[in-house]
Amino acid sequence: MTAPSTDPTPQAITVHEQSRVLEVSFSDGATFRIPFELLRVYSPSAEVQGHGPGQEVLQTGKRDVTLVGLEPVGHYALRPAFSDGHDSGLFTWAYLYELGRDQEQLMQEYERRLAAAGKDRDAPMPVRASGGCSSH
Repeated sequence: MTAPSTDPTPQAITVHEQSRVLEVSFSDGATFRIPFELLRVYSPSAEVQGHGPGQEVLQTGKRDVTLVGLEPVGHYALRPAFSDGHDSGLFTWAYLYELGRDQEQLMQEYERRLAAAGKDRDAPMPVRASGGCSSH
């Protein structure tokens, strides 16, 4: 028999469309307001993270992305659908907690990576050539 998880779990999840944030209140009392842009650029999907270290795809043009859907996945995750068509990321409770807790540092890292690539948050995403991972 396995021990019950002690990781915080969401007690309330609210989509704030006007301010474009997902508010998540956890069982340990923490409440985070996670910007949709941050959720999108740090999506755990293979389309964003790649299939291994060093294969991450820098996301651009996501500042104004919105949520068009939010689907629960079992008792462990959410699958958001974004206005740019992306809907393949499964955000576990632990990952949502991490994004909320670390959002300031993650946003700074994202902006550093954009600057290093000579891009900005509003630059359009390049069109990918066919032949890539067709399952995303």
